[in-house]
Amino acid sequence: MSFLSSIISAQTLDRIETGITDTSKKHSPVRSRSASFAPKIYQSRERIYHPDSSHIPHKAVMRSFMIPGYGQVYNRRWWKVPLIYGGLGLLASAIIYNQHQYNEYLTISRYRQGDPPSPGAPYYDRYVLFRDYQVSDARLSDVRENSRRNRDLSIMGFLAVWGIQAIDAYIDAKFLHSYSVDNNLSFRATPQVINQRVYAQHAGFKYIPGIKVICSF
Repeated sequence: MSFLSSIISAQTLDRIETGITDTSKKHSPVRSRSASFAPKIYQSRERIYHPDSSHIPHKAVMRSFMIPGYGQVYNRRWWKVPLIYGGLGLLASAIIYNQHQYNEYLTISRYRQGDPPSPGAPYYDRYVLFRDYQVSDARLSDVRENSRRNRDLSIMGFLAVWGIQAIDAYIDAKFLHSYSVDNNLSFRATPQVINQRVYAQHAGFKYIPGIKVICSF
């Protein structure tokens, strides 16, 4: 009889122990699941910036000062190179044209103040044309000064475009390539009850359901 009671008590203890272990096994996955199924997008995160060491602003600026558009190539902004050379080309053409006009009017003015030129001299045809049309010295001086002013403005524009493209290369290297944002974003959509305004409550609906969306980036 004592042997039978000891067997029964042992079985009872085994059942209690297995029940405890089963209970722990049943509850432990629930904790892990609740932790694992917690959406990461609900967690508050800070933006993380990764510096891009492959682009150095100093290199971009120096390359643009040496060769126009070289800094844009360094920053992989290929589409800007034709724009830069298009602007510089137009301004260079304006410089050459106005310089040619200035030299022409200056030479004709010197011809008028000294001995008349002989056929075959530089700008002889233009000298004869101005003489036949009786262009005054004052008018010739005004045209000459306009050509000089336009030449100087074209030179300043050329230098300005050269400097602007260097600044543009610096901005690209400093602000567009220095930082890259990872996918550490957060998005939350929760149901919400919206309280209508007084003038919108005439239909008898004081509250309406809605969705609240929060996006952090």
